[in-house]
Amino acid sequence: MSTLYSDGATSSNQETSQHYQLGGFPSLLGLLPHTIILHPSKITADFDELRFEAAVFAQLSFPNRLAQRPGETLKAEDESTRTSPLLISSPYNNPSHYLDLNTLDPHSLLFSLALTALKPARGDYATAPYSLALNFPTVIDVLRTLCREANFSWAKQSFYVVVFRSKLRADVDNDLLYKLDFESHREACEAGGLLKYWFGKPDCERRNLATCFWRSRDDAKIGGTGPWHQRARMAARGMYEDFGFQTLRFTVLEGVEGWEVGDWVEQD
Repeated sequence: MSTLYSDGATSSNQETSQHYQLGGFPSLLGLLPHTIILHPSKITADFDELRFEAAVFAQLSFPNRLAQRPGETLKAEDESTRTSPLLISSPYNNPSHYLDLNTLDPHSLLFSLALTALKPARGDYATAPYSLALNFPTVIDVLRTLCREANFSWAKQSFYVVVFRSKLRADVDNDLLYKLDFESHREACEAGGLLKYWFGKPDCERRNLATCFWRSRDDAKIGGTGPWHQRARMAARGMYEDFGFQTLRFTVLEGVEGWEVGDWVEQD
């Protein structure tokens, strides 16, 4: 069962070719000529800012914002050192943890950029219904704006989502927990197709929410088979009092007129 969310907006996108040459930075693959991606080193590595303030949204910028002084634009060589095809797609602003935009189709690329705005919508996100826990309406608004800028005709598209809800043990080894999560995320990024990984902070009852957005279910299966993922699964019983996984289908409707989320069911 899925739930439909629509704000009644209609797309103003014109029909356009959906085949783009991947390359061509600092402009976004020719898809978003007025937007660039700042190099990850220009963005904070603060965990809380990346998780709760959507700090990575600042990676999306316009060329005139790179001016060193009013009215001064950067030289090409300076601009090349400040831009990158690598997107911070998690609270880990670290090498080997980035999403390479050059590997993505236009739908996945635009959605991954919109997901830079993701953050909690309420304080009880750890236990709230998933569709209300995070600021998905804002993400969809950003996606709609990006599609308009790109003159891109968005076709209905679904993404594979994994939701992990947990309650930590009181005596959990936080250093080991961090290490397992950090290395597992690196494995997933290296496998490809992980558009976004977000996790919060345990509440007063040690409950938390984590979630992944994948380009496809096949990507998720491949990304979760590495040795660090195996170690994390083996260690889970010793770290959590309770935990559970849920797989969802997150669908953005045609023209970005709305979105729906529901249980993942294979479709023909």
